[in-house]
Amino acid sequence: QSIGPYRISKRIDNIAYELELPPELRVVHPVFHISMFKKCMGDPSLIIPTKNIGIKDNLSYEEIPVQILDHQVHKLRTKEVASVKVLWRNQFVEKTTWEVEEDMKKRYPYLFTFGEIPN
Repeated sequence: QSIGPYRISKRIDNIAYELELPPELRVVHPVFHISMFKKCMGDPSLIIPTKNIGIKDNLSYEEIPVQILDHQVHKLRTKEVASVKVLWRNQFVEKTTWEVEEDMKKRYPYLFTFGEIPN
């Protein structure tokens, strides 16, 4: 996930830059490796306001599993592992990942009972 854009305030060296971050991101260290940057294409619809990000004190954000989209079984040498394709959502973005079915059933049993998060 990305937020921004933010102005580069100082070039530390060839691979590190300091950014001008807003006050609500004061817990974030302002120096970043160049590999962390994405080119800003100037499309305002892609900019996420920092006040709406929902960053927790430990600098993480919550993604919620919304729905099981698919199921598959991987055959290994001595066992089979069932996987499910999960639709995840945070405040602004949806994405899908393959997860071990058993783990998802333990953490999010409602996905297997109702197929999606109840309203």
